[in-house]
Amino acid sequence: MADQTEAPQQQSPKSQSQSSNSSMLPIRLMSKRRTWVFLFISVYSILLSSSWNLLKSILSWYESTAVSGPSSSGWPALYASVGLGVVFGVLSMAAALAVVVPATLVTWITVLVLLTFCGKPRRTVVVEGKKLTAEITGFVVRVLIKEGNIVAAVCAVLGYFVLVRRGKEDGL
Repeated sequence: MADQTEAPQQQSPKSQSQSSNSSMLPIRLMSKRRTWVFLFISVYSILLSSSWNLLKSILSWYESTAVSGPSSSGWPALYASVGLGVVFGVLSMAAALAVVVPATLVTWITVLVLLTFCGKPRRTVVVEGKKLTAEITGFVVRVLIKEGNIVAAVCAVLGYFVLVRRGKEDGL
């Protein structure tokens, strides 16, 4: 009887170590710098590839519309330039997000540590941390959207003038 009760106790540390190893694997992988570099490169290569394909399709649509339709109106150039502006605006927001997230986390951690060192109770730090998280996130989202819209507008205006000039040179 004593042997039977000891056997499950001996197996449980092994099973616990196996389960802890399997649960620690994602944590160990995510703590490696090369994992984050791989994720960063993968995400941005997918983003650049898809945006490049979208840009090519917008320009091919513009060329097919400009060749087949009357060239007196600038509507196809306007639509294509807005599409180009949107693509570049989204791409710039995604690129800025890669820089903003680590900087925001460092700022957030610094403020929480300073609050802790100032002698605030733990519950007060938790409440202030929740408020701080909401405030920082809202501010970052507003800035990202504003900068993305500025880039999109500039690219749309420049794209319109380039497409119109190109259409006049080509006789479209």
